[in-house]
Amino acid sequence: MKTVLTNAKLYTPFNIIEPATVVIENGRIKRVLEGKSEEGINLEGKILVPGFVDTHIHGCCGYDTNDGTVESFLRMGESLVKYGVTSFIPTTVTASHEELLKASIAVAEAMNVQKRELRGARILGLHLEGPYINVEAKGAQNPAFIRKPDFNEFLEYWMASKGNIREITLAPEIEGALEFIGKVSELGVIVQIGHTRATYEETKRGIIAGAKKATHLFNAMRGFHHREPGTVGACLESDDVYLELICDLIHVSAVAIKLVYKVAGPERIVLITDAISAAGLPDGKYELGGLRVVVKEGICRLEDGTLAGSTLTMDKAVKNLVKIGIPLRDVLIMATATPARALGRADIGVIKPGSNADLVVLNEKLEVEKTYIGGHPVFEV
Repeated sequence: MKTVLTNAKLYTPFNIIEPATVVIENGRIKRVLEGKSEEGINLEGKILVPGFVDTHIHGCCGYDTNDGTVESFLRMGESLVKYGVTSFIPTTVTASHEELLKASIAVAEAMNVQKRELRGARILGLHLEGPYINVEAKGAQNPAFIRKPDFNEFLEYWMASKGNIREITLAPEIEGALEFIGKVSELGVIVQIGHTRATYEETKRGIIAGAKKATHLFNAMRGFHHREPGTVGACLESDDVYLELICDLIHVSAVAIKLVYKVAGPERIVLITDAISAAGLPDGKYELGGLRVVVKEGICRLEDGTLAGSTLTMDKAVKNLVKIGIPLRDVLIMATATPARALGRADIGVIKPGSNADLVVLNEKLEVEKTYIGGHPVFEV
């Protein structure tokens, strides 16, 4: 199967080519050319970008990772394509052993379904956000199930997922965390630092032990102080640590986002939504990990007022960052290439020969008009 997309303004995302032609064969990018072709789909006036990669999302459109069902995972993927997401990592919240085991089994089964048939955005594995976190920085995590790191327990999840647990968020200061970080890193799992009260020194120990990413920087972690730079300072300072940011302009202010951008640059910042099942749905009452969540004016909070995930979508996050003055090229890098690179994936998040033909067509208002996965159109306005 061959598809040609032509006459677009292309963001690879690192390079901007206008007009550009992209030739797709057998689900992959065959060629990227300057200029307009006489054949193919004319994208005049449109922007062509890599599909967005959301590596931290709990749910959307009524479906939740903690449902622990194949159907929920697949339905999430089918729903996300209208927001330009072509790859995602469903993310659990802290829960019982049985619930996390169920989610681990389901993600492997859902990924097997996707190998046989195209069913929405690609599932890249599972992200366990907890349960090995600090109860003092629980955020919207259920304290009833927070526990100390247990590698044998984790191995049960790992085996059940058939090796498809890609990320785990934990607090590096809790008992047994450093040894745990080393062991799971050997399995190829990306360790993220989050829901933590770790000092600067404790955070650096976690990074030295193998942690590679900060879970929603600033949120649910020790902040920056000029005499104690804390978790935020240690992660910002470490050039080998990727930084998740929830860019709904609620979790993190525009000033803080721009400061991180100046310090770390687009090739370390990973845009995430941290969305819950309420994303894409009206205000109302929902649930997250057994806790009641109230969504009012699109903002998710526990009944005590604690922020509880978001209703953010990746297309909205991109527009938010452009609105506060960050160049579109750099914003797209943060939404595509950087999250892919953080996972060690060279085949997604970029438009270059050999990469998967996961593409999004945007209009001049940065609204998603069409989404391709493996060269197949999966959403169109």
